[in-house]
Amino acid sequence: MRITLDYGKTGLEVDVPDHNLVGPLGLRPVQPLSDPQRALAEALADPIGSAPLSQLARGRKSACILICDITRPVPNEFLLRRILPTLEAAGIPRDKILILIATGLHRPNLGDELVELVGVEIAANYRIENHDGRNLAEHAHLGTSPRGVPVWIDRRYVEADLKIATGLIEPHLMAGYSGGRKLVCPGIAALETVQSWHGPAFLEHPRADCGILDGNPVHEENTRIARMAGCDFIVNVSLDKDRRVTSLVAGDMEAAFAKGVEFVESVCKASIPEPCDVVVTSSAGYPLDTTFYQAIKGLTGVLPIVKEGGTIVIAAALDQGIGGPEFRRLFDENASLEMFMGRILGKDYFVLDQWQLEKLAHVCKKARPRFVTRGLTPEAMTNLFVDSVPTVEQAIAEALAEYGSNARIAVVPKGPYVLPVVAA
Repeated sequence: MRITLDYGKTGLEVDVPDHNLVGPLGLRPVQPLSDPQRALAEALADPIGSAPLSQLARGRKSACILICDITRPVPNEFLLRRILPTLEAAGIPRDKILILIATGLHRPNLGDELVELVGVEIAANYRIENHDGRNLAEHAHLGTSPRGVPVWIDRRYVEADLKIATGLIEPHLMAGYSGGRKLVCPGIAALETVQSWHGPAFLEHPRADCGILDGNPVHEENTRIARMAGCDFIVNVSLDKDRRVTSLVAGDMEAAFAKGVEFVESVCKASIPEPCDVVVTSSAGYPLDTTFYQAIKGLTGVLPIVKEGGTIVIAAALDQGIGGPEFRRLFDENASLEMFMGRILGKDYFVLDQWQLEKLAHVCKKARPRFVTRGLTPEAMTNLFVDSVPTVEQAIAEALAEYGSNARIAVVPKGPYVLPVVAA
């Protein structure tokens, strides 16, 4: 069968033998909202577990709206074009409204990226700033979370009279699902907070995984942290394969998020009867597959459906290379994943972004990752503790030679947007 994997901005067509194919596994088909503008207006006026946004905004002197950075395909302009006039009509002056990009510990988004995020008109007429998690002085200390995380949150948000978070709900490799509380932590948290919350004490927990909220310490703790910081209102969307809005929730940070997750789970979960020898997947294309750091999400997303000792073949463009300097440093300082895991579990070693390498270690403990990419050389990929192969077809042929001609090959074209599971 000829299948198109999400890859860069164009996709990548691959051939998978029909005899071996399981799937392709994808999102359940749902109709996009016929009138998303109307749906958004109705959600703001009749939210879940909250007063209408216009009512909440009345009498407030300032507002801070959190939006995702360039690594997330959130339709920010669509959301802001309705949220901003609502705030101004309620009496909040435009110069007292801040759009704060919740970069977490990612790089800032400036220039053309800023226009891509919010559109030309909003970029030209509103105050938009980037969060800087490395600058502790820009954060307010709110105390310590129940599991001992020091809570430092961007002071601009903490001091705002009205606090709003937007975002996208999709499976997340650590927190179960993105959206809701994640715009606050890690979105606008300081390094000191993220270092603890993303540490092995949380990530080694068996429920700190894709699609799991109940009993997930990562989810539970950043929900508590977001409540400590305050969040008056959220607006979250889900998207289809063409990135059209399929659902929209607004209102209370927890109640609206839970309703959104309920819908997303019904769409993204794809069950198969038993694990497969090989899984072919992607990192969901641009912008998620621009770096190796982000592409690891494509590996973790399919881990539940690959056999012990199996192979994951992932197509990811990696046009921007490995990732940030701290993440690159991890490969220079550690000769193997075993050395790295020994260091972080010993609690005497910390490097920014180590949590993503920790997740790669979880993958490599169970399966063999093989990358098809145009962005990095085979030699460079070897230094990242994974294999490189020129084409998906070659990787499949080599896997069939290893596992036998009847090996089962699952295909997940949209990578981490899908939540593949083995049926109980």
